[in-house]
Amino acid sequence: MTPGARLQMAIELLADIATIPRPADAVASAYFRARRFVGAKDRGAVAEIVFTVLRCDARLRWWLKWADHPDPNDARARVIAQALLGEKAAESGRRAASVARLFDGGRFSPPPFSPAETRLAEALDQHTLEHPGMPEAVRVECPEWAEAGLRRALGGRFVPEMEVMTGSAPLDLRVNPLRSTREAVLSGLAAAGIEARACRLSPLGVRVEGRPAIAALQLFQTGAIEIQDEGSQLVALLADARPGQQVVDFCAGAGGKTLAMAAAMNNRGRVIACDVLGNRLKRAAERIRRAGLHNIETRTLSSARDPWVKRHKASFDRVLVDAPCSGTGTWRRNPDSRWRPLGPGLEQLIPLQAELLDSASRLVKPGGRLIYATCSLLLEENEDQIDAFLANHPEFTPLPQAEVWPAILGGPSPLEGRWLRLSPARHDTDGFFAAILTRKGEEAKTAAPPLDPSSPPDPSPEA
Repeated sequence: MTPGARLQMAIELLADIATIPRPADAVASAYFRARRFVGAKDRGAVAEIVFTVLRCDARLRWWLKWADHPDPNDARARVIAQALLGEKAAESGRRAASVARLFDGGRFSPPPFSPAETRLAEALDQHTLEHPGMPEAVRVECPEWAEAGLRRALGGRFVPEMEVMTGSAPLDLRVNPLRSTREAVLSGLAAAGIEARACRLSPLGVRVEGRPAIAALQLFQTGAIEIQDEGSQLVALLADARPGQQVVDFCAGAGGKTLAMAAAMNNRGRVIACDVLGNRLKRAAERIRRAGLHNIETRTLSSARDPWVKRHKASFDRVLVDAPCSGTGTWRRNPDSRWRPLGPGLEQLIPLQAELLDSASRLVKPGGRLIYATCSLLLEENEDQIDAFLANHPEFTPLPQAEVWPAILGGPSPLEGRWLRLSPARHDTDGFFAAILTRKGEEAKTAAPPLDPSSPPDPSPEA
């Protein structure tokens, strides 16, 4: 495929992303599935163009307005601007004339520049993506709806944290201890020609270089690994689900944390994965089978106040509420979500999170634990929610992460503060928050030793 043809596909895909109400990665997957003639190398090149544009969206639109382009939302104009202003363009010396040659109107290539696009290319020629006149929020790709909240949460770290989130997210894998060990997985990846290393914080985590086809690997197909960000792994580990316990994942979604907790329980006990979206739970079924897990049940709830919750009051040792949230901690992974939230806004999310936390808390038995988590950096969705919950629920007390970490992961916690708070700039994970609360009463007596990622898996896990 020619460079011009790749640009044309990128323009088409960006136009689809702007109009189809689905996440960009899902739109891209559907686009390429409908064009199976496109090889893996070309798919990767087109995706890189598209997601680079999405990560630079505020700056590109600022430049288009600066150049008086008539439509700053136009996909062609944004691709042209990125080709002229991006780092690769600056490094190669590519400027207006060379970019214009890619728009030659040939077969599969984009049509030639319009007069407005010619003026745009001439105006941007010799500039780079950054400009001293850019507002700070534009320079760090922060949308107006989130700026005040992120400045409040991050304080003096607002700029460095946001700058890191203009880049791409790493690719992390979680080793399934029922199927393999981290050492065996690293050896298997090396044998497949894939560069990888152990994650810094998660004892089950492996960080992979590049974007290899993980789903094609035997390690993946046999359930030895799952794709899961290191921060998400830590949330599941600190839930401290133990063999023989009764556990609920109240907002399970596609089941990533459900799988991690069930594996930590060595297939003993019971995990109930709940969600109001039954189709998401159905999609988790294949992941559960592949992982060799037999202790997971799924249940579709009608709402946060489903009668099932009342019937199972005070029945569970661990209840995880991985609440729907703004996703501000995942912007490296989902750059389009900054500009076009596809679900409820903050004004709907905050009362929903409070309702989920309040309802799920009824499931926790005396001595059991309630874990509240989000992939958000905003205080409104995190600390503020927990403060309000504790003020209304004196039967729960905080359990600082520094007290939980040594028993589960070994050694003192490398994190600061009472709650688990991870950020892309400080920890190179997605942004996560988790609070662990204990219901007053006798704590469960069973204890699990800290995880040893090198220990062999149980050859005969109990169903």
